[in-house]
Amino acid sequence: MPVIAVINRKGGSGKSTLATHLAAWMAHHGLSVMLGDVDRQQSTRAWLKRRAPELPPIMPWTIDQKNVLKVPTGVTHVVLDTPGGIHGFELAKVVMSADAIIMPVCQSMFDRESAQACHAELSVLPRVASGRCRLGVVGMRIDARTKAGDSLQEWAKGLNVPFVGVLRETQLYVKCLDTGQTLFDVKGFAGSVDQLQWEPILEWIRPAAKLLPAPQPSELFAVNAPVHEPAKRPHTPRPASLMPAQESFVHGDRLGIIASAKPPSQADLAPHDDLSFGRHSHDAARFTAPQFPLRH
Repeated sequence: MPVIAVINRKGGSGKSTLATHLAAWMAHHGLSVMLGDVDRQQSTRAWLKRRAPELPPIMPWTIDQKNVLKVPTGVTHVVLDTPGGIHGFELAKVVMSADAIIMPVCQSMFDRESAQACHAELSVLPRVASGRCRLGVVGMRIDARTKAGDSLQEWAKGLNVPFVGVLRETQLYVKCLDTGQTLFDVKGFAGSVDQLQWEPILEWIRPAAKLLPAPQPSELFAVNAPVHEPAKRPHTPRPASLMPAQESFVHGDRLGIIASAKPPSQADLAPHDDLSFGRHSHDAARFTAPQFPLRH
């Protein structure tokens, strides 16, 4: 199950704006997407409550009677919004589950310094260092009349991290989020300046999200355009009664394993087992978040 995480230590960098828009974009592709909010403020959950039912659905983490966070049944893609100040073991646990990380950065000395420290910690984590988890930078609130975008691109180049694109400063984002929408939900978005800004970001996300590349104009009108057939189930000599149940998750159901309320045993702490987000003492609800198994 593809997992896209939006990470930056500095608050107010635009993480929730990116996370909500990525989730909406996937929902418009007909994907069953969950928007998980690791931040105790639960900003994206409040946004989801305002989302109109006629819009493409985006699922939140569900909470059972024991205050355990569970992934809704049928989810195939996940976007994680993370809190400011995340570091150390909490940061490592998020990265263990992620296929791609987007780091939103504003053009100021304080934002760049904070993002550089976060990048330094991310770059030494095994999944990022080995290339199994992609890491890219998006410039946020960029004024096209200035050279802020070019400056951020040079800064990212100095860190040897891909500079994915820029998003301009506009009240359209504020107005959309206030009503539970994104720009992808607004009529007339296609062909706009903002759509052009999103295109390189979405193309960078497609491989991690396991989405086919966007068709080129020539392919849309080609007489013999290729048809993408659904993947076939691999042949097996075993009878169907002995086959494992087909779950909606793939790649080991990384988000489908729920944290146990009892203390972990020695077997639970084995290197191949899962690591959960843990409990936040400052969270009044004292949620126990889903576990993420280590990847090899």
